[in-house]
Amino acid sequence: MRLDQKLIAEMIEPGTRVLDIGSGDGALIDHLFRHRGCDARGIELNMKLVTRSVAHGLPVMHGDADHDLAHYPDHAFDYVVLQRTLQAVEHPREVLRQMLRIGRHAIVSFPNFGHWQLRLKLLLNGRMPMTAVWHTPWYETPNIHPCTIRDFLELCRQDGYIVEKWMAVDEEGERAPWRRSIRLANLFGEQALFLLRRRDT
Repeated sequence: MRLDQKLIAEMIEPGTRVLDIGSGDGALIDHLFRHRGCDARGIELNMKLVTRSVAHGLPVMHGDADHDLAHYPDHAFDYVVLQRTLQAVEHPREVLRQMLRIGRHAIVSFPNFGHWQLRLKLLLNGRMPMTAVWHTPWYETPNIHPCTIRDFLELCRQDGYIVEKWMAVDEEGERAPWRRSIRLANLFGEQALFLLRRRDT
């Protein structure tokens, strides 16, 4: 599993109900089922990845976060996970709202566009940067709403979501030593993870 998937798994209580949006090849779902005893299932837009997941016996459906979450009942899951997908959906604010409607908790991971290397490359080259996390050219990237850690925190504040836990990490697996400072995490963290809940739960 990727680093962010391992850290997400650590945030999830054993034996809980989990919906993984953008589940990819199902690695997180498989881990949660085998090692955490979770009732985990997924939604994935890429039909090839859905087919691969189902072939391995994983409960993954073909679906779109922007349109299909509305069909789930309130409080259907303990955790709803969105791994590296927030920046690729059409309506990220609505997707977050739906996640916290159908789940008691939401776990979101995303690449941090505020990372210093991206800022420097954009400043010096005047072109959209590419790194290990942002690794596709601008005309092929699925990312339509890139954001920074501070952008995401401001959205949570505006919509009244409580951040129970957050962390900034790099792609090699090191947790950022500046984890208590949002400004430094926003500058040096390559990717971010947030555990959220609604204020009224």
